[in-house]
Amino acid sequence: QVHLAESGGGLVETGGSLGLSCAASGRTFSDYAMAWFRQAPGKERQFVAAISWSGLNIYYLDSVKERFTISRDNAKNTVYLQMTSLKPEDTAVYYCASSRDVSSYYAASGVYIYWGQGTQVTVSS
Repeated sequence: QVHLAESGGGLVETGGSLGLSCAASGRTFSDYAMAWFRQAPGKERQFVAAISWSGLNIYYLDSVKERFTISRDNAKNTVYLQMTSLKPEDTAVYYCASSRDVSSYYAASGVYIYWGQGTQVTVSS
């Protein structure tokens, strides 16, 4: 059974930085693409960033490019999201997700079927 546990959310001022972590267990972490999604109140879930199993291929939502960095440490079964220059519109619950299978294309949002419980990120203006 795949288990994902996010940590690192919190309250930060506009322009500040925050780092999220997601620890995975239940299968061979290094075989699967990983991603971060977010959902703000009253809005649809957004596909924020994704990273292939090797870490060599990365996707970003346009609005977070140059500000967010996704990375992974396969030895620690952990994926990270480093967020800088945060804006109030980044406020959301952030979810870690893992892909359906080994062949899943990392940049396709629909391949992510395993989810963490989410962590709140609030950016004050």
